Amino acid sequence: MSLSLLAVDPNAHLGNLLSFHQIWGYLVVIGNGLAGLWALAANYRAPLRTRAMWWFTLFVELAVFVQVASGLGIVLGEGGRPIAFHPFYGFFAIVVIGFLFAYRRQLWGRRFLLYGYGGLFIMGVGIRALVTAHA
Repeated sequence: MSLSLLAVDPNAHLGNLLSFHQIWGYLVVIGNGLAGLWALAANYRAPLRTRAMWWFTLFVELAVFVQVASGLGIVLGEGGRPIAFHPFYGFFAIVVIGFLFAYRRQLWGRRFLLYGYGGLFIMGVGIRALVTAHA
């Protein structure tokens, strides 16, 4: 991150929690993208349908909750100011995860497609959150 970005960031004074939130955001975006691609590939290649895929998917989806909690900590605990629609995207990602979980039984035969496209969608929501944070 460049110094010029820190100079215009209204939350630059927050320190460690803000740094965690920024770094964890990249983990959420990249992790959900990888989980989505893995699930889509597993739809077509049976050897990729492993427990590790589901554990990884669980980890990166839970990472979204950690990300939102750290954002809430920045706003409520440290007096940070939310930027534009940035918080909306975090809560929207949680809603998407809820839909994925709720529809897994109805779409059991297509669960790899559900979680594949769902992971990519969460990645897109995360990218949008990153864009609004730096706008």
